[in-house]
Amino acid sequence: EVEKIRIKITSLSLTESRITADETIQQLFVECRLNGFLAEETPLSLPKPTGGQRIHYNYSTVINVDREDNHAEREYLKSILQKPDLPADSLKFTVVSDPPEDEQDLECEDIGFAYVSLKEIFQKQRDIIEQDIDVFDSQDANTVIGKLTVTVEALNALRSVHEECK
Repeated sequence: EVEKIRIKITSLSLTESRITADETIQQLFVECRLNGFLAEETPLSLPKPTGGQRIHYNYSTVINVDREDNHAEREYLKSILQKPDLPADSLKFTVVSDPPEDEQDLECEDIGFAYVSLKEIFQKQRDIIEQDIDVFDSQDANTVIGKLTVTVEALNALRSVHEECK
């Protein structure tokens, strides 16, 4: 039970930006990535939300980090806790534009990024439950283009890994 990180991608809203203005961006899905190990994506892409609306994914996934089968993931979590300057201490959420059926020459395009720091969860000793996190424009990391509502339950797993580090 303890040795898991649970991730839920609840919903997405967009603020007015180049994204909302761009008519080639119509359908969006969200990918979640933990360093190099794992990339999960919402099975659905949903129509881009307009003015103040939210689109609801309600997608959940679990990353197993038990000792027996998921050694690499555990070692990575240890490195997050032990190396204070590791830049990749975050779960990265990517909002991706899924080209419409009739535009198959268009590629999937990353339009925004959002981050949850696992180290911060451990430092604050609390999970992130249904929290709005900023989505930054993939072309301009200073511009917030929306909010992604996520849950990341990692504290028990991080505590377990931390015990092992001692």
